[in-house]
Amino acid sequence: MGLAENILEAIPQPALLVNPEDRILAGNSMAQAVFGAGMAGRALVMVIRQPSVLDALEACRKTGAVQSARYLTNDGRQDVSFDMRASLVQGAGLDGVLLCFNDVSHLEQAGQMRRDFVANVSHELRTPLTALIGFIETLQGPARDDPAARARFLAIMASEADRMNRLVRDLLSLSQVEAQERQRPGGSIDLQQLLQATQHALAPMAEQAHVALHLQIPEGGVVIPGDGDQLRQVFTNLIENAIKYGGQGGVVTVTVHPPAQEAGLRGPAVRVQVADKGAGIDPVHIPRLTERFYRIDSHRSRQMGGTGLGLAIVKHIINRHRGRMRIESGLGEGTTFTVILPAAG
Repeated sequence: MGLAENILEAIPQPALLVNPEDRILAGNSMAQAVFGAGMAGRALVMVIRQPSVLDALEACRKTGAVQSARYLTNDGRQDVSFDMRASLVQGAGLDGVLLCFNDVSHLEQAGQMRRDFVANVSHELRTPLTALIGFIETLQGPARDDPAARARFLAIMASEADRMNRLVRDLLSLSQVEAQERQRPGGSIDLQQLLQATQHALAPMAEQAHVALHLQIPEGGVVIPGDGDQLRQVFTNLIENAIKYGGQGGVVTVTVHPPAQEAGLRGPAVRVQVADKGAGIDPVHIPRLTERFYRIDSHRSRQMGGTGLGLAIVKHIINRHRGRMRIESGLGEGTTFTVILPAAG
């Protein structure tokens, strides 16, 4: 391996050295993974065809200043973005331009996620807000002296205001659990007491939906490390969803399995399963269920009072507890959410 190759190999990112005739003198192994093997001696334009990179190379030669450009490619699975920097290299027989490629795909993805999140929040708030403004204008005009219309419109306005309130509450909750995700919770939780309290709180909802809510816990109870308020939020959300969307089956069962060795957690863990016998979920949706604002049926979700953030909150809380969640479902087969949490050591 020559001097140029040794120097390039020490650079911790894809790097190419281009001679004054625009031919590639050498590339490190990371560059070969991006651009392919056998680059040495080839014209740069045959390897990189994007004008922005070639223009940056030419500007670097003319001015002697470091130039930058964005290089976009695809690795066969997803789009990849590189921040390319071109700088002159002179001396020791290495005259040319050094091109270094810094992978910024994760920054691009994070930026896109932020933009999508802001767009979704704006849409979710704008819809009920538009309805409120419309009803206010109607009450100030045509329905001003119509008591029946006023009562009906005020009820709808209250419902839309409640919808916005739920969304803001869930946004604040999501922000809080994301901020705490790297802080492992302290304290111990009696899972039996927590689930019994959750069952009691949701009993009126289950009764109204004509759903039998069963709780199965091993004798002696189960104690796990965790944040009681957040774990109550997890199981409240999962059981509520089972009643709302899987209640057609008439039964929702919450089963706690005693601590057992769990390979994925490298130690003993407790499994809590929330199962319904409803219509089930098409497996194509399952990988995306914990995404923010992802809904299988947007209209039905809003009718049921959903904000599209519940399972995203659940995911972050479980991550904070160093746990896992599995979702098993199929059309006509019901749905089972399994929460796996480390047991008390």
